[in-house]
Amino acid sequence: MLNCYLSEMDGTFHEVDSIEKNCWINMVHPTESEIRKVSSQLNIPLDFIIDALDNDERSRIERDEDKVLIIVDFPVVTYDEFEIATFETIPIGMIVTEHNFITVCLRESQVLNEFINKRVKNFFTFKKTRFALQILHVIATHYLRFLKQLNRKTDDIEKSLHESVKNKHLFELMNIEKSLVYFLTSLKSNKMVLDKMMRQNILRMYEDDEELLEDVIIENKQAIEMADVHSNILSGMMDAYASIISNNMNNVMKFLTSFTIILSLPTMVFSFYGMNVDLPFENVHLAWIITLAIAVVLSFVTAWVFWKKRYF
Repeated sequence: MLNCYLSEMDGTFHEVDSIEKNCWINMVHPTESEIRKVSSQLNIPLDFIIDALDNDERSRIERDEDKVLIIVDFPVVTYDEFEIATFETIPIGMIVTEHNFITVCLRESQVLNEFINKRVKNFFTFKKTRFALQILHVIATHYLRFLKQLNRKTDDIEKSLHESVKNKHLFELMNIEKSLVYFLTSLKSNKMVLDKMMRQNILRMYEDDEELLEDVIIENKQAIEMADVHSNILSGMMDAYASIISNNMNNVMKFLTSFTIILSLPTMVFSFYGMNVDLPFENVHLAWIITLAIAVVLSFVTAWVFWKKRYF
């Protein structure tokens, strides 16, 4: 899919039918013909577009003459076969040319929809450097938003685990832990791109642009720290619940073992008196009561000893 948008000097923003000067070209899972059309018409290296469509492409920034490619990762939500939400990251490419701004992504994103739906202030398609920095800022805020959602979700699962430990809740914690690993990896890669933009004069920036880039770096750094803290807390929580489950299993096994020993004593007594040999009390009229009493006393004494030793 290929859409073109254009901002006018008075701030109006609208979609156009073809590629025009100073327009924004948004490519979402484009076809091969769309890729070749944009590449040939704007004289953009074909690899710039294809690399941004690689789901495993690393974050980076590079220049080819007057064309600049910026690839960063942004967070998305997916659902597995059990309808459990998992947060992942996919790359988005931004290509800055002299007269146009191009975004390339494998799927429709909430990040770009905020610009299409005019939720971002002071956004103009002809201010290409600022546009790229605004996208990076929105991506950083989305990371922070998703991290807060993961934190609230972790708290809810922890409350549920206090009542009963279920596999479903443990699987949800594992998904959160995996999401945090994705976030940390992508955020650190994005940080390298931002630091390179700050150190090197790859994009021409004005004073306002430099301030916006500093804000993006701060937001990204905050997201890294938050993801790192949540990851450490979750890792410790998983270890704690693993110890709790192991301890509960030991307690259950200890109880069952003690109960089995107690029940085996009456069986031994009744088996002994069931043999076809001369036995004590065999000529007594109430011998079965005496046998039963012996079994009950042995079981009671054994249970009392186990209880004193806190076996159950």
